[in-house]
Amino acid sequence: MRQYLDLLAEIRHNGELRKNRTDFDTYSLFGYQTRFDLREGFPAITTKQLAWKGVVSELLWFLEGSNDERRLAEIRYGKPREEIQDKTTIWTANAQADYWKPKAKFDGDLGSVYGVQWRNWTSNGITVDQIKNLVDGIKRDPFSRRHIVSAWNVTELDNMALPPCHVMFQFYVSSNGELSCQLYQRSADVFLGTPFNIASYALLIHMVAQVTGLQAKELIYTIGDAHIYVNHMAQVKEQMQRSPYSLPTLWLNPAIKDIDQFTMDDIRLDNYKHWPALKGEMAV
Repeated sequence: MRQYLDLLAEIRHNGELRKNRTDFDTYSLFGYQTRFDLREGFPAITTKQLAWKGVVSELLWFLEGSNDERRLAEIRYGKPREEIQDKTTIWTANAQADYWKPKAKFDGDLGSVYGVQWRNWTSNGITVDQIKNLVDGIKRDPFSRRHIVSAWNVTELDNMALPPCHVMFQFYVSSNGELSCQLYQRSADVFLGTPFNIASYALLIHMVAQVTGLQAKELIYTIGDAHIYVNHMAQVKEQMQRSPYSLPTLWLNPAIKDIDQFTMDDIRLDNYKHWPALKGEMAV
């Protein structure tokens, strides 16, 4: 994950100080791309601890098409919501944000966020399951240039607790049967969010590859506004002094051939050696 440390360094040295909608300024740069060869190992950050269960549970939650933060908690902790009322997720702060509460329809409602757009994109009375179309399209016409999923539904942005940061992704099948994906992320909290996003989309590539009979090849990660919040700079400096460990490996239950059948027990990260966690406050 040297690529990630290079991104931190680029922002620290060349980013401009900018205000934003939160209470914390950022050091920001515009337009950055990095690539991760998934054949060399799984791109889990090793210079701090990755919240792996958080990555897996959120992706499964997206694939369910859910907009319920409490459903995410059920997936994450493996218990019914009645037993985990005191447990939080990475979406809890958004679900409870003052700016969103007047629009929420129930406790935990996040509106038309990622999963809704992935599985139930609705516009002009038409509903589309983009993930089903993606998987079917890769199987039927692998060399198509239309293997695209978008979360940026313009007509629904005001009905989301948080407009999507990772707005769209495109899959690409090589002639040798390898599968790659390019993600475009409009806004990236590079200290807290980027390691999570890299792991999530690398995992998605592996899952889609398995259910389409392909091999995972590469994640191309493209960011619009790449930024570090000023209140994370001390942690970033400490992290940049740490040397990366070797990458871990991903295990998926080989019996799963349907993208909707994966569970937490079907996904495992092996040989994951990492430095201690580095905490930071999320800007909401």
